[in-house]
Amino acid sequence: MATETLSVTSTVPASADAVFTVLADPASHAAIDGTGWVCGPRGGERLTQSGQVFRMAMYHADHPDGRYEIANQVREFDPPRLISWAPGTEDAGGRLSFGGWIWRYDLAAAADGDTEVRLTYDWSGATRQAREVIGFPPFGVEHLQNSLRHLAVLATA
Repeated sequence: MATETLSVTSTVPASADAVFTVLADPASHAAIDGTGWVCGPRGGERLTQSGQVFRMAMYHADHPDGRYEIANQVREFDPPRLISWAPGTEDAGGRLSFGGWIWRYDLAAAADGDTEVRLTYDWSGATRQAREVIGFPPFGVEHLQNSLRHLAVLATA
């Protein structure tokens, strides 16, 4: 693959504030997820700043444990224009490590109060170890398209 990102863009019939509010709430991430891997949040706090860590319960049939937990670190937080996070793991001592991929949502005002949302999955920083374990990308573009459809439903509810 020539690029190490997947991106999709869609117009959501809601304001950027409404869309960003959904994205900044980890409790909505399972409903947004286009892969079906995200089960739900571990903790209930909303995202409010870069550097913040939020944990999610996950399930993937090909994961060694099936059910597992990830610790996501917010990398960019610019309401209501941009939010991104890096999924990672946390050891028993609370130390975080990241495999080098990022989820990023860019929001821009569109006509009639709608919002253009671009979702990008970027694995360009993936470590050698991560690349040996995970076939990148681990899903097709349709999963990102599904995520944007789910986001639109939540943002307009």
